[in-house]
Amino acid sequence: MAIADFVRNSGKLFSAEKGAPAKLFRMALGTLIIKEKLGTSDRETIEQIRENPYLQYFIGLNCYQQEPPLESSILVHFRKRIDGELINKINKKIVKREIDKSDKEVKKKDFLQEKGEKIKNKGKLILNATCAPADIKYPTDLGILNQARIETERIIDNLYKPLRVKLRKKPRTSRKIARKEYLKVAKKRKVSYQERRKAIGKQLKYLKKNLGNIEDLIQAGASLENLSKRQKNCLETIKKFMNNNSQCGRIRPRVFLKEL
Repeated sequence: MAIADFVRNSGKLFSAEKGAPAKLFRMALGTLIIKEKLGTSDRETIEQIRENPYLQYFIGLNCYQQEPPLESSILVHFRKRIDGELINKINKKIVKREIDKSDKEVKKKDFLQEKGEKIKNKGKLILNATCAPADIKYPTDLGILNQARIETERIIDNLYKPLRVKLRKKPRTSRKIARKEYLKVAKKRKVSYQERRKAIGKQLKYLKKNLGNIEDLIQAGASLENLSKRQKNCLETIKKFMNNNSQCGRIRPRVFLKEL
């Protein structure tokens, strides 16, 4: 590596017989890199290195040691010796080596293609496909019913706004109780079949109640024009689901997931 060259060059600047033994260039540069990456003070940087074996390996120590490898005051001298000009030299040398390396690979590839030889694949690529974003929920029946209930509550809020003067009391939705009962089951790691069915039944009851409130508001003079296009579509989907559910007697919210 390019840093190894600078380690050899910096070692020539110090006498092996006179004065205190010099610290390794890797240790000095590594400590400054750790300080910049962590954004810590000099003392905190040394403390982090003392506690972390990976950081100790990064600065060139062969094994873990409990004692601080450096004094915090020496970082001032490191900053004086390793300035921006030296860092630029290191970066340029690293970039040059990578460019030369890539040029050699391109030339080798072109040479093989001219000869008509096929480039052989090397090794195996192993991909782990089990990772998935944590914020994407699996579409459970209970979760979809909860989402549908929340949508109907928002629809009730929008329909009631123009009727505030006419209707003094807002239709009761029991949203706090419904949410509490949903979370009571949703937060459990293991839910029995009976618990899930009972929770789904309760959410269906609240959903049916909300649809009744929506019909009452429409009868009182509320207009569906107060709803957004998305809310209108959601309302139609929820009504379709409830009608289907009452006819066949089966709870299948996931059938309507795409529409909702």
